[in-house]
Amino acid sequence: MRLAIIGAGWAGMAAAVEAIAADHSVTVFEASRTLGGRARALPAILPEGHATLLDNGQHILIGAYAEALRLMRLVGIDTDTALLRMPLRMEFADGSGLRLPDWPAPWDALAGIATAQGWTLADRWSLVRQSLLWRAARFTCAADASVADLCQGLTPRVRTELIDPLCVSALNIPPAQAGGRVFLRVLQDSLFGARGASHMLLPRTDLGALFPQAAARWITARGGQIRTGTRVQMQAVGQGCWEVDGATFDRVVIGTPATDAARLVEAALPTLPAEARPAAAAWQATALGLQHTAITTVYAWARGATLRGPILALRSRADPAHPGPAQFVVDRGQLGGPAGLLAFVISASESDRETAEHQTLEQARRELGLTLQPVRTLVEKRATFACTPDVLRPALQIAPGLRACGDYVAGPYPATLEAAVRSGVAAIR
Repeated sequence: MRLAIIGAGWAGMAAAVEAIAADHSVTVFEASRTLGGRARALPAILPEGHATLLDNGQHILIGAYAEALRLMRLVGIDTDTALLRMPLRMEFADGSGLRLPDWPAPWDALAGIATAQGWTLADRWSLVRQSLLWRAARFTCAADASVADLCQGLTPRVRTELIDPLCVSALNIPPAQAGGRVFLRVLQDSLFGARGASHMLLPRTDLGALFPQAAARWITARGGQIRTGTRVQMQAVGQGCWEVDGATFDRVVIGTPATDAARLVEAALPTLPAEARPAAAAWQATALGLQHTAITTVYAWARGATLRGPILALRSRADPAHPGPAQFVVDRGQLGGPAGLLAFVISASESDRETAEHQTLEQARRELGLTLQPVRTLVEKRATFACTPDVLRPALQIAPGLRACGDYVAGPYPATLEAAVRSGVAAIR
């Protein structure tokens, strides 16, 4: 079949690769000049005057991202080289926190809990006991349960040093508002999954080179087309076929953010058969109804700055006297980037760019003992949908011959790169 993929983010490129692998003819349309969507590279200048590439947000992958890793390898990425693999760490600058060994699950988690620095016996036992309860319940819970509801049996230290940062980094929303079912699925597939599923995978290259650019080369080498700088309209032309940018296609997959997808569907509604319009209109309303949360990444630099590891947890807090917005910091110098360049991640960000940057630099001075110069602060205001217990996510199917893919589409995972890739694969299959 002739397929049109609208959007060249990770979801759209995953759909295109899967379609080419299934011997379909593929044309990818992308409005911007850059591939990767919200996970892409941006140019920047360091204080010393050297040019470098920064990611639009500092992403951390995990070993459970099976589909993302499969497609990376398929398009020629050596994941052992492109990603630094390390067992899960939730360590702070003072050495306290959780550090898992490279053992099979669940022994790695049990060993990490038993040796967590700064934790009391009560802290350790509360996490072991709660983990056994989650496992006994097959990692399910009531539909309206929040992450905070699930963790009432944990001690304050375990909640603040483990659950809170895990929740806000995975779901991009505080535990009191986050959906318990999705969080349990993340825990099941990572901490309690196969060996290596909980490993942290830190990109040694920019996110554009990690998948989208390699995917584009792979696609075009096999006859597919990538058209950047192309903002399209579409209309149904009968028998499940669609016209996109003046050409007719047998099927269309929309891989844009939810609001952009909703606008495309709304414009195409009058061209649909009468019987297909109610379902498509309902899909469009659901997509527009999603609430979104922000992620801020503060890039800062100091000559000779280095951390005790490639990634450290930070003590995020909302104390007005000593605010600490960032939950993690990544040492880009230890990942092949410029020495002294650090990336601070603020999930569920609510501050403006200037405030977030100022507070993060103060947090770095207080927790890391570093005086840093700001390089660039990036705020992605609509980074992810708000993964609340009652969130209604749009389905894969929109109308005859028309499907959607993206990290917001209905599925078991929150808005992550893996969710985006899985939705793209599912749209083709």
